[in-house]
Amino acid sequence: MPSAHPDRRKLYVRIADELREDLAAGRFPIGEPFPPIGELAERFRSAKATIERAVDVLRSEGLLESRQGSRTVVLALPDSAAGTESDSAERSEEFQMIFGQLQEMRSAIGHLRARIEQLDERTKNL
Repeated sequence: MPSAHPDRRKLYVRIADELREDLAAGRFPIGEPFPPIGELAERFRSAKATIERAVDVLRSEGLLESRQGSRTVVLALPDSAAGTESDSAERSEEFQMIFGQLQEMRSAIGHLRARIEQLDERTKNL
């Protein structure tokens, strides 16, 4: 029997909500690959473009990360699955520490690239 109040949210929003619930339930662990768009399109019987919009929502919330040429990876759980406030604070502190280390590594890589370019120029002039 149809609901008296049909869900008027856009399909990609409903799919994003369901995927967010899956994340909160631990169906996709942090650090693990997220299912491919094609697989999700089959699961939800929706167009790939609709699934991509839903995944974009989760990506914009910081739950997923996609890298070109690589699979989408689960970065975090939704707030509803975050646990206690102290757990969340610890994770936030750990995230900040890791993020700081990442920034330092990026900077070091930039310096190394510049040095390699300098050395390449010197060897060309030999």
